[in-house]
Amino acid sequence: MFPIPDAAEKIKKIQQGDRLTREIFLENSKPFIYKQVCRFSGRTMDWNRDDELAVALIAFNEALDRYRDERGVPFPAFAGIVIRSRLTDYYRKENKHAAGFLLPGNEINGIDSARSWDTYLKEETEKERAEEIKEFGNMLEKYGVNFEDLVKSSPKHSTTRRDLMQAARVLAGQKGLWEKFKNGKKLPLNAMIEETGIGRKTLERGRKYIIAMALLISRREEFLYLSSYLNLTEVNPEGG
Repeated sequence: MFPIPDAAEKIKKIQQGDRLTREIFLENSKPFIYKQVCRFSGRTMDWNRDDELAVALIAFNEALDRYRDERGVPFPAFAGIVIRSRLTDYYRKENKHAAGFLLPGNEINGIDSARSWDTYLKEETEKERAEEIKEFGNMLEKYGVNFEDLVKSSPKHSTTRRDLMQAARVLAGQKGLWEKFKNGKKLPLNAMIEETGIGRKTLERGRKYIIAMALLISRREEFLYLSSYLNLTEVNPEGG
């Protein structure tokens, strides 16, 4: 989703005026920008044809300048909000609409003129966080896990936590394992033992935690807030 190592440090350099870092960061972020635009518009896009991508690229560049870590909003989520705001404004000016998206009639740049940007950002992030939690909870239930289970199964020791996170990354990152898991709705323990070298008892005891983390890794594009807490935005598995 956002596989840029040391993104926070790079954003800091960009805001300090490092033009080369900005150019590289923008180029590497194009897949993220593309997916944001396609999701918002409801159709595939072409960098050589569709103005929406240019609008989103400018918005992403704006987000790099406006981002403040102290707001407590992960950068990918913040950038997504800025992109959607600018696309809303673009569609309204062009008298267009995104598929299934009714454009507000009394907004400026996607933000009501009576509200400040900080207020708008707070409202959007609260709404998006709540939606993520609800959606993630619904997804967990399909695999026989709920939030209460997750709290109880969360490892207390750092070594165990590291092992279980490694197992989750392996599960989400290897296509064969991931397909077995999705088809059977249970961990392919024998294969995972072979791949990770982690003992059966550890995997069995941490089963629900592994499942939750693997699902979060695999769907990190959709769960920007939740994945940021675990630094999953820089994980780039193949199995999603």
